[in-house]
Amino acid sequence: MHFKRRSGALLSAALLSSVPVWAQDVPQPEDTTAIADNESVTAEDFMVASAHPLATQAGYDVLAAGGSAADAAVAVQTMLGLVEPQSSGLGGGAFLVYWDAEAGALSTYDAREKAPMAADGDYWLDENGEPMAFMEAVVGGRSAGVPGTPMLLERLHADHGSMEWAELLRPAIDTATEGFTVSQRMADSVEAAEGLDAFVTTSEYFLPGGEPIAEGSTLTNQEYADTLALFAAEGAAPFYTGEIAEDIVAALQTNINPGILTMEDFGAYTVELRDPVCADYRGYEVCGMGPPSSGAYTVGQILGILEPFDIPSMEDGVEFRHLFAEASRLAFADRGLYLADSDFVEIPEGYLDEAYLTERSALIDPDMSMGPAAPGVPPGWDEASLASDIERPRAGTSHFVIVDAEGNMISATTTIESGFGSRVMTRGFLLNNELTDFSFAPEADGVPIANRVEPEKRPRSSMAPTIVLENGAPVLLTGSPGGAAIIHYTALSLVSMLDWGMDPQEAIDLPHSTNLNGATNVEEGEGAEELAAGLTELGHEVNITNLNSGLHVIAITDEGLVGAADKRREGTVMGD
Repeated sequence: MHFKRRSGALLSAALLSSVPVWAQDVPQPEDTTAIADNESVTAEDFMVASAHPLATQAGYDVLAAGGSAADAAVAVQTMLGLVEPQSSGLGGGAFLVYWDAEAGALSTYDAREKAPMAADGDYWLDENGEPMAFMEAVVGGRSAGVPGTPMLLERLHADHGSMEWAELLRPAIDTATEGFTVSQRMADSVEAAEGLDAFVTTSEYFLPGGEPIAEGSTLTNQEYADTLALFAAEGAAPFYTGEIAEDIVAALQTNINPGILTMEDFGAYTVELRDPVCADYRGYEVCGMGPPSSGAYTVGQILGILEPFDIPSMEDGVEFRHLFAEASRLAFADRGLYLADSDFVEIPEGYLDEAYLTERSALIDPDMSMGPAAPGVPPGWDEASLASDIERPRAGTSHFVIVDAEGNMISATTTIESGFGSRVMTRGFLLNNELTDFSFAPEADGVPIANRVEPEKRPRSSMAPTIVLENGAPVLLTGSPGGAAIIHYTALSLVSMLDWGMDPQEAIDLPHSTNLNGATNVEEGEGAEELAAGLTELGHEVNITNLNSGLHVIAITDEGLVGAADKRREGTVMGD
């Protein structure tokens, strides 16, 4: 895979190096080469990109010691749960796409949270039978599902790990005990969050003395260190059948929105190994996570709807952003009707059928927005009666990508859902609010909604960890946090690299635009007003807003690995 600047200049050969390379502001050993933060970084053997410098460092150290991508993922995730607790952690879940170099095969791990066995379609209805307000539902134990991340890490290591399990948790244990410096992003997140004062344990940690933790202060978390020590000694069992599960169940019995999860719910939880969902796009296979995530299907539809247009010859401007928004609204129309946990809902067989997507593409008028789109009828669908769900705004989640020296690869998106999850904290980590990803109404006009709450069901997600194959081999890893906008962030990164030949950092730096089958959102910043005006002329309702992606990308090229991290957050890249 080859990249070029939009000016046509090739990626500078001067960036290629056999020594470790870092993005700006990461602590560097004396024998390293720094790369400016507006350029991709390169390496020959292995690479990791994650949402926080300490997590990237932990993953790099594992890879440098000969560990596998799976080993590095354990170190990265347990560190993220400490230094970026608002986004992911042991109280949440994840989707992970894995490339097995020896087998030459992709697999996907579903560690999405599950609803309680006692849940039903009325779960999010108030005493008047009306859907609750979103934030009213978020705060408290009722919004939490059974976490999947601890079991995922254990399962991944058992399947593909090579280093000693306990050794992989040591970096996070030591950092939790000794303390870490609170970043600007974490401090700002605490200051902006609602509901952190609702529960004593959470308030004492994030609002010591009644004030938000300050940027630059040192934060320790001995409870988290102790939890990880038990995790190191006994694996995931304490989280599902032991003392940690008991503490979680007790903590969720909040005075606000008490939860109904039981030890039986925890004991029945499983991580599922599922087949990847792959979409053809201009000779590539764009592969990711299927239901309960809508990510791979919806990214695949956006790309398939765009394929009949000559995107490679276009500049990034009003013409392309109009097409991108229209393709997105068509894809989100189908998503809202059809996609949910496939263990409960049948997904149309022809969802990514080329002829179907070409038919949908033909609905786009290059000169005028169609406005809100209606769902289509994919081939093989028997037109069983379903009602469409609506999308609610969210902010949270994290993403990381890893390539090890043996060529094994991971693209993983990990979350506790909204920033700070349910606001319930125990054993040093926050618990998720994933159950607010379900439709709050079980039906519309007497017709069931696919993503309604049901016992042991996994709520629909937008997470889109992605690995792109060319001729059966990986060439690109990408993905992002960002709620439903994850789909747009990921799709734009793919278009910019596969169609326009951008290098990863240049692709990530592009301004974002999104459409959930309503208004078109344009990322604030340089050029936003001009783009908004152009889209308005084409009939779009346009909002200029903050679109805070957290993309992490590694490209696999003939010359080596090329990686980048999103400057909108504090992510970094390291490789050797």
